[in-house]
Amino acid sequence: MSFLAVGVGILLFLLTSFSDPGTVTSANVPQYLSAYPYDNIIFSEKECSTCRISKPARSKHCSICNRCVARFDHHCGWMNNCIGERNTRYFMAFILWHFLICIYGVVALALILAGRLKELKVIYILTEYYGIENSFRALAPQVVQWLLGAYNTQILIMMFLALVSLLLAGFFTYHAKLCLTNTTTNESFKWQEHLSWQRKVSEAKASAEALKASLDELGQERKPQESKWKSFFRRSRLEELEVVKNNVYDRGFLNNIHEVIFPLSTRRSFWANKSKSG
Repeated sequence: MSFLAVGVGILLFLLTSFSDPGTVTSANVPQYLSAYPYDNIIFSEKECSTCRISKPARSKHCSICNRCVARFDHHCGWMNNCIGERNTRYFMAFILWHFLICIYGVVALALILAGRLKELKVIYILTEYYGIENSFRALAPQVVQWLLGAYNTQILIMMFLALVSLLLAGFFTYHAKLCLTNTTTNESFKWQEHLSWQRKVSEAKASAEALKASLDELGQERKPQESKWKSFFRRSRLEELEVVKNNVYDRGFLNNIHEVIFPLSTRRSFWANKSKSG
């Protein structure tokens, strides 16, 4: 089982590192243009200045790999490969598998140390020969001290595996959320920039309208003064602003997961489609 676990981990590493992430070429660019239409929000029709081909929506030219990658997520330095449309599934499986291995290591070492405590009758010796009270508060420091003295290497490995598992869990959760909403890391940054810009534009318009309304009121007859409490609790126009993210690529979490596990370019229907512009 140990050899199998390590073997699967190595296999997922090789698949993520050496598989095609979804390279866009002149041969398949019409199919990618049809599969990923422009939303005209964060993606608009343009040409890659390096590859000299049309740039499909959701793609990006990686300066490190020197190629355009479909549904580009990010370039992973650990894998020395881009994470894109065709190998996101291997990348996610790699993170999940190593998270499970780390958790298994922590649990296995904990059970081994617990077995040694029972086998060597450490609790019995501490209570009977050293007169320590048989309670968790009294025994815990003594047991921890004994474990650190006798099995410091194993404790160190447990702490390391626990820390790595937490990091992997956070990393996997972040990318799982992106997959469920059919978004990539690259797109999340683009959305942040777009929403920030939209919010600033909306605030500027609201401020201009509020200023115009104030000037109009000055030109009209004096109205009864508004209650201070009413004016205090009245929401400003800036607070009522709401900028909505409209992700046209989000087809529901089941379809989104299906698209990650079975990429569009691996399906027969992908090669049957042709871009209208092509």
